[in-house]
This record gives sequence, C-alpha cells and structure tokens, in this order.
Amino acid sequence: MTLPRVPSALVRPLRTVVQSSALSSKAVAPIVTSDSYRKSLLNMNPTEVTCLSNGLHVCSEYIDTPTATIGLWIDAGTRWENEQNNGVAHFLEHLVFKGTANRSQHELEIEVENMGAHLNAYTSREQTVYYAKCFAKDVDRSMDMLADILQNPRLEEGAIDRERHVILREMQEVETNLQEVIFDHLHAVAFQGTPLSFNILGPTENIKSISRADLLDYITKHYQPKQIYLAAAGGVDHAELVKLAEKHFGDMKTTHTHPFDYPPARYTGSHMKNRDDSMELAHVAIAVEGCSWTNPDYFALMVANTLVGNWNKAQGGGKTLPSKFARKIHDLGHPQSYMAFNTCYKDTGLWGLYGVCEPNDDAVRIFLGEVQAEWRRLYRSVSPGEVQRAKNLLKTLLLAQCDGTTAVCEDIGRQMLTYGRRISLAEIDARIEAVTPDVLRRVVGEFVYDKDPVLVGIGATEGMPDYTLTKIQQSSPMD
Repeated sequence: MTLPRVPSALVRPLRTVVQSSALSSKAVAPIVTSDSYRKSLLNMNPTEVTCLSNGLHVCSEYIDTPTATIGLWIDAGTRWENEQNNGVAHFLEHLVFKGTANRSQHELEIEVENMGAHLNAYTSREQTVYYAKCFAKDVDRSMDMLADILQNPRLEEGAIDRERHVILREMQEVETNLQEVIFDHLHAVAFQGTPLSFNILGPTENIKSISRADLLDYITKHYQPKQIYLAAAGGVDHAELVKLAEKHFGDMKTTHTHPFDYPPARYTGSHMKNRDDSMELAHVAIAVEGCSWTNPDYFALMVANTLVGNWNKAQGGGKTLPSKFARKIHDLGHPQSYMAFNTCYKDTGLWGLYGVCEPNDDAVRIFLGEVQAEWRRLYRSVSPGEVQRAKNLLKTLLLAQCDGTTAVCEDIGRQMLTYGRRISLAEIDARIEAVTPDVLRRVVGEFVYDKDPVLVGIGATEGMPDYTLTKIQQSSPMD
C-alpha cells in the first residue's frame, strides 16, 4: 500500500480476510501455548498515548529500527457524507497532495524523494489516513509535511478540475475489478438509505460538481483535533514525538463546536442481481449482518471466519487444506475460488463469503447451498480440534499483520479510532483462546440463525436464487 508520493485511492472497507495456507489437518502443534510464546507477547513494547491540550492524541510504539512510520488517523470518511457530497472525503485525499500554502506539488514531491521517504493516504467508509514512512531521523520533517497538507491545503481551482478527470478514470478502473464492485453493491443493498451504503469514490455526477467550498466545508467539520490520532512506530521516542506534535499541531483549533453524528446503521436483508450472460464467470457474495469492532463477539466471529477460510482452484491444496469447507469445495471442483470475510464498522458489520463460479445454473446454486450447509455445520458439529486449529491460524495471521513499522503504525491508528486504546497482543491472544466450540455455536446461532442475508451477483447469474431462499430458516436442520 506504500507508494511514492501518489495517494492511494483504491482502499476499500476495512475487511479482515482469512488467508489460509496448506497446513496439515492432523493434530495441532502446541506452539501457541508455549511459555516462550506467551512471554514474548507480554514483553512487547507498550503503546504510549498522550493527549494534547487541543484534544489531538499522540500514540507511538518504539521499535529498534532506523526507520519509522508516522501518520494521521482521522475519524472521518464516507459515512460522514450525504447524497449531495458523497465522494468529497476521497476527493480531498487526492487534493491535499497537490500543493499547500507553503509547498507547491513539485516541491512536496522533491522533498519526499530527497528524504527517501514515502508519502501516502487512503480513505475508507469510516477513516481517512495520511502517513509517511521515513528514516527515524526525518520524523520531524515528515511530521511537518503531514501538518502542512492537513492544515494548509491549497485547493486550487485548476487542481480541482484536473483531479475530477483523474478520479473519473479511476472509477472506470475500479469497475473492471469485480471483487471491488461486488463489495460496493453489497454495502448498497445491505445498508440502504444510510451513508454506509455510499460508494467511497462517489457517483459520477458528484465528482463533476464537487466545489472548493464543499472541500473546505468538509475540512471545517471533520478535520478537528479531537478526531485525529497521530500514530507512529519505529525508532521514535514518545516524549520527543509529543514535543514535535505540539510544535506542528499544537495551534490547531476546534472550528466546529457541534459534534457531527453519523446516522446509525440500518441493515436490510435483500439481494441484487446484475445478470450478464456474456461474462465468463459469475461473481457472488452472500453475507449476514455482523458485529462492530467493539462487540464482545468480534473474535468469535473471526474464528468462525477462519474456519470457513478460502480457496482458489489455481492454488490446489486438496486434503492438506486447513478448512473442512475448503477441502469440500476442492473435491466438488467449484466454485473457482472463494474467500470468507468479516467487515466491521462502529456499530455493525458484514460477515459472509465471496465466490467466483462457472457460468452455469448449477455452479451458483450449489455454491450457495454449500455455504448454507457450512453455516449449519459451524452451529452444530464443529470439533474442539478444528476450533483450536482455527484459533492458532488466526493468531498467526494477526501477528503477521503487525510485521514492520507501517503495519504497527496502522494497527495503532485503527485501534485507537475503533477502541479508544491499543489492545495488546497478549489480550488479543487471550480473547481468541477464550473461544470454545460452545461459544462458537452461540455466536453463529445469534448472527446467522434465522437472519435475513444479503445476496449480490454479477455476471452469469441465472442460477442465483432469491435471497429469501438462502436464509437459514427455523425449519433447517440447525436444531
């Protein structure tokens, strides 16, 4: 995700996707319960947090490395938009790199390149992020640039007009990525009538009409000190970081005194089918309403997500696949691929599967039938060994996601926004370990049993049933 100078625009909802590898299905090795493993978790460097007088939080973790990643995690994104300005958060993310009151675009790019740094950004439905990866000795200069683009964007009319064309081309590129399109449609039908259904890039008509006044209004309302977490990881001293934050952000004032409350989520079971028989494949996603980041059942749903796993026909695997569902799909030979996902937000989520099927009636129907059967199995017959294996794999995946200063920095920023604190690896390990087959049964029953799903299909979808037929009914053998 780290690209020189150019802000990323293709970041989508924060989806936790299980990436399985070919692991043996035999007895679980007791690696994750060893004393050395637990001691290593307890000996991790702490995340230090300081709140400036204006409400901006400074959070950091020291890692003994000559590099550092520093960024601004802002509690604002597509969900804070309305129908008239949908797309403004992403539009603004593009424009802040086009020059400030103190630096032209060219000067900004040259300064980043001369430091050997990377400056990047992304927008999601609930967060906007600007960050830099640099040498630890250049943290002051990097923070100065981040402060400059955040507080002094030039927003020239010419740059705004040029960026319209860039974003419109970007929208055309996104339309060719059917996985991204599926997830956008999934949100559109699951959260109808609320901002959580909006596309991050916004509709074409908005991109053509967004004005400088719209951009400034969004900054005024949402780029407030109390909504910003400055996160850093690497060779940084927290006390020095706080001094630099005071230097570069201490003068930020609260300019919008009335907190902006986003409309609450409203989930609606429904389906959308965009049939096109000329397409070679059928892309299908099925989901139920999941949980928020802070829900106590979050980790249990993640274990269930890991149990379902993912599979791709090109990768093979066969009997060595860790997921029983993946092994079953492998034996059936279709769909061509699938992945389980768990997308979380402040007050809701989506939990389900995305699959790519062959263009015939039976492929989609059979895939969705197998998904139903797997969800029933998670409720009634998952074994303790299978659950433990999934917990071990989930721990490994989460640990791997915190490898490197950028990954740690992102983890700090995201957790501070979602939880208000950084959850330690030891606590995460304990929460995952607390998931038993009985806990899994309760959680799957609560979130899946007799719940209205959302179903989206694109391509050769003639065989896709109505969403009401994919609901795990009371008359199903889950009891």
